[in-house]
Amino acid sequence: MTDTTPLALITGANRGIGRATALELARRGHDVVVTYRSHADEAAGVVAEIQGLGRRAAALELDTADVASIERLVAALPGALRDSFGRETLDVLINNAGMGADTQLGATTAEVLDRLYATHVRGVYLLTQALATPTTGGSLLADGASVVNLGTGLTRFVHVGRDASAAMKGAVGVLTRYWAQELGPRGIRVNTVAPGPVETAFSGWEGNAQVRKVFADGAAAGRSAVAEDISGVIASLVQPGSAWVTAQRIEASGGYRL
Repeated sequence: MTDTTPLALITGANRGIGRATALELARRGHDVVVTYRSHADEAAGVVAEIQGLGRRAAALELDTADVASIERLVAALPGALRDSFGRETLDVLINNAGMGADTQLGATTAEVLDRLYATHVRGVYLLTQALATPTTGGSLLADGASVVNLGTGLTRFVHVGRDASAAMKGAVGVLTRYWAQELGPRGIRVNTVAPGPVETAFSGWEGNAQVRKVFADGAAAGRSAVAEDISGVIASLVQPGSAWVTAQRIEASGGYRL
């Protein structure tokens, strides 16, 4: 008999928001496929933590900026789902993997722009397309599934030096609305969660009390965010209670720069 435990795939889940989301979903009864670009040891640690919560997990390598890497993941996924979870499909896809780069007008190279695009737009598009599009073997994303794309508060407020990243995430917000329309007949919901400043290793200011205070002073909530502030929002969106929420951009910024 096919296992009915909800199963999520989270890109870039070895640290930061991805890791926090994997653990939060495990606490809420999900099994999890963790993907990682590097730091396989961190991914293995997340798998062990999920298993410690009584859920199943597997780690698969994926560089969302590398087309060949996406193709390898998609080819390996059916076997991994059967072997590790007794499943044929995913119930949740969270496009979380990302990269940071300082991009100021007049000092940004084509190589940096290409990498941002490949990671935040092309990779998100190709992975979602591969998982959600029915093939001769069927779609790897189940009917009634939920997709969450990670956006950014920077599409609403401005920090100099983040223009390209914000533009790429803006494109993801557009894709969210289109995919919600295209996949809606299958009962698949697609939403964007847009974090404000979050203190993680990815942010580059983890442990910096001065920067933390600046962001705290700018937020209505009166503090800066940690990864768990965002993971709870993502996890709530994929639950049955959010079944009527689709095509939305939900900002999780603590009321930053209102």
